[in-house]
Amino acid sequence: MPQEKTVNIAINSSKASTMSVTRPRSQGRRVATDDAELIAGCRRGEERAMEALYHQYKRRVYGLVTRIAGPADADEVAQEAFVRIFRGLAKFRGDSALATWIYRLSVNAALTHVTRRSKRTNRQTELVDVPAPESTGRDPRMAERLEGALAELPPGYRAVLVLHDIEGLSHEECANILGCRVGTSKSQLHKARARMRDILGPELAAERKRQRGES
Repeated sequence: MPQEKTVNIAINSSKASTMSVTRPRSQGRRVATDDAELIAGCRRGEERAMEALYHQYKRRVYGLVTRIAGPADADEVAQEAFVRIFRGLAKFRGDSALATWIYRLSVNAALTHVTRRSKRTNRQTELVDVPAPESTGRDPRMAERLEGALAELPPGYRAVLVLHDIEGLSHEECANILGCRVGTSKSQLHKARARMRDILGPELAAERKRQRGES
């Protein structure tokens, strides 16, 4: 069985502490603890509360940053996201749900990383585990094409597409996370889908033609 990769996160509080952030496996430990209690415990610097919050949200954070920043940098970006989460809890006012706030910090960490990386290199980012459209979901070649098309999207388009079409969030939630208006979220998603159609259109047409047995 392969070993899990771990990274250390240093948390700023009145009493410095560290915890190990582990890449989630297929089955993770679920923690059904009230968010308010978790927040209060983390603010008091309780290691048990910090671990509980991490285990409760690690899969969503890791999956989100992987799809936006790519698998090669997922560990680094997930680490940065949880650093922001734990350091920011002291200022969390509860204006939004804790999960929405965590999504926002995670998306921001991933977008910041992608922006910095694009300035250092012109290579395209990688994306994995993004489901193909239902009609071609059984075709691994189409899944690869979809991953490539997603990698060509600008980071902002990619973020709203991942949040809405893959994570299943509403436009209201997407707008809250991305810090924009609901109308902007809808417009960005429309443009992202159009860009995906432009990229994949010729290949999809050729695939449909092949499936019909046309020459």
